[in-house]
Amino acid sequence: MRSITASSSPNPSEGRRRLLLITFMKVMVGLVFLGWLTMWIMMPTQTYRNKWSPKITAATDSTFLGKQGTRILIFTFPILFIAVCGCVYLHLAQERSHELIRNSKAQRLKAWKRPVIVKGPLGVLSAMELMFCFQFLALIVWSFSMFLSNDFSKLTSKSAADYGEKLWEAKLYDAGVYLGLAGNICIAFLFFPVTRMSSLLPLIGLTSESSIKYHIWLGHLALTLFSAHGLCFIVSWASSDQISEMLKWDLTGVSNVAGEIALATGLVMWAATLPRVRRKMFELFFYTHHLYFIFLIFFLLHVGISFFSYVLPGIYLFLVDRYLRFLQSRRRVKLLSARLLPSEVVELNFAKSPELRYAPTSVVFINIPSISWIQWHPFTVISSSNLEPDVLSVLIKKEGSWTQKLCQTLSHSSLESLPASVEGPYSPVSFDFLRYDSLILVSGGSGITPFISIIRDLVHKNRAFCVTTPSILLLCSFKSSSDLRILDLLLPQNSSFYNLNLCIEAFITREQCQSPPSSHPDDTIQSLCFKSNSSAAPLYPLLGPNAWLYLAAIVSSSFVAFLLLIGLLTRYYIFPIDHGTDEIYSYAKRSMLNLLFLCFCIAMAASGAVLWNKRRLALYAKQRRVTSALTPMTSPSSWTGGDASVSAPAEIEGGAESRESVWRVTNLHYGSRPDLKKILLEQNRGWVKVWP
Repeated sequence: MRSITASSSPNPSEGRRRLLLITFMKVMVGLVFLGWLTMWIMMPTQTYRNKWSPKITAATDSTFLGKQGTRILIFTFPILFIAVCGCVYLHLAQERSHELIRNSKAQRLKAWKRPVIVKGPLGVLSAMELMFCFQFLALIVWSFSMFLSNDFSKLTSKSAADYGEKLWEAKLYDAGVYLGLAGNICIAFLFFPVTRMSSLLPLIGLTSESSIKYHIWLGHLALTLFSAHGLCFIVSWASSDQISEMLKWDLTGVSNVAGEIALATGLVMWAATLPRVRRKMFELFFYTHHLYFIFLIFFLLHVGISFFSYVLPGIYLFLVDRYLRFLQSRRRVKLLSARLLPSEVVELNFAKSPELRYAPTSVVFINIPSISWIQWHPFTVISSSNLEPDVLSVLIKKEGSWTQKLCQTLSHSSLESLPASVEGPYSPVSFDFLRYDSLILVSGGSGITPFISIIRDLVHKNRAFCVTTPSILLLCSFKSSSDLRILDLLLPQNSSFYNLNLCIEAFITREQCQSPPSSHPDDTIQSLCFKSNSSAAPLYPLLGPNAWLYLAAIVSSSFVAFLLLIGLLTRYYIFPIDHGTDEIYSYAKRSMLNLLFLCFCIAMAASGAVLWNKRRLALYAKQRRVTSALTPMTSPSSWTGGDASVSAPAEIEGGAESRESVWRVTNLHYGSRPDLKKILLEQNRGWVKVWP
């Protein structure tokens, strides 16, 4: 296996300082996270209740934030601090992305990521995932059991009778309370996996797409605990003739009505996630899931803003992410061209800013208002941001109603423009393909799309840096020979594989031998070039993966502003009313004011950062247009030049050079399927398999 080291830093001492800074930040972030996790572990213990909590409260309690400030300090601030430090770390790591570092620790971590369970009820699980699952379940069991044991040890028939309850009713009531507290742990982690632009997931080598399953698991566990939580209270109230408690909304206590609305909303979302419902009525599942906002509002009203601080970090980062994605999705993106392949596959080519960088196998979400203004669909990017700096391309297979309408729309030759919005791209953790001698890429049908971006990226590395790239064996199967035209997209128009060592074994499973696809006429592909639209612009970088420091500034500045506003609210409005007793001023009003300030601070900080970044990119585009005017351009980068009226070049309809390059390395097999076991056993041990 090849070992690669490279360094292009002009100043070795600066590189060492940056490496020391990165190492220091990793250690600091790790220690802060361990401290935050320790507080969750210790919270149900008597040590925390009787010793830690009184001391921390006495040291942090003030007229500005009160008890809420203590919980923000312990449970909210650490995660937001990690998120900001993670942004800085990822920014520094991006600058060192050219350095390929190999060590035994990294190899051990990769071994932990290998699948150990393939056909279990939770799907494919790696050793690391299995370990964290057991640890998280242990935390839930530990918290619930410790809460119960500490409480039940003090509970007697006499103490229960003081409240007009039997002993078993009192125990059931307390068990319901602690089931809710255990469910809060799930809510504290629930939103981390679906925060697409957060620095937390890349910091540990994950992406939102690969972490969705954790969100699903946490959602199932949370609603199971909350359902048991609600059931315990209903049974307890019914048995003690206090069923009217279900209609109770205390001014300064827990609101039962709000909790019931939150639970009912959660159960509706939960029912829509059942596999049978989700598969047959996906839109019902999708739109029902947007009830999460109602769930969160009534969950906040149920527990109050002070207790809500326990679960605030994940929700806070999710709101930042959601608002930034909203700002990006409101812009119209310039669609340069489209190609309709005979296999009912569509290629869309969008203009993009050269500053927008993404890794192979990235995903974008596309909305076309003329088809549906509310539907967003994810598609894999097939272009390489290095090989094609001004174009972002996606491949779409006609499968459902939305894609059928798209093909029908594009089939009209009179179509001059097609308004579209794009959200993303969202990149996976970068695959280090150069560390392998050989790659085996296995795909079926349109599953080849992620491999197109991998091959294009390796072509760029081979051409630009003259590095030795792995030899590639692409095993792809298709139903019919018309699907083979997808292989024409392995390269951009009029390009070649350069020195890339590529072999394609294409299997057509439902046909016998026919003429080679290279002899098919060009008119089997319908090409469309769209006119420039003044309201559309190239796709610009989304703050986060392409601007980590901007995201750090948004999170930190909005959080500081939020603390300042709620501090002023508490000190000069609420404190004069209840004098710090928390027994006079309405919990619901305080919670809603906090939520209003939270959303306001996030919106102002994010909008300011986006506008600032937009001005910076506009200045860069202006400078680039001036440079382009002085330099004749013959490359595809001239397609999108700034705000001028542009269109795709005429050569998009050709591509004979790239097509011939593809078919020179392609072997066709009709009427058979690939014998993967035989093929893989014949390869060397150093090869890696990459599955779509």
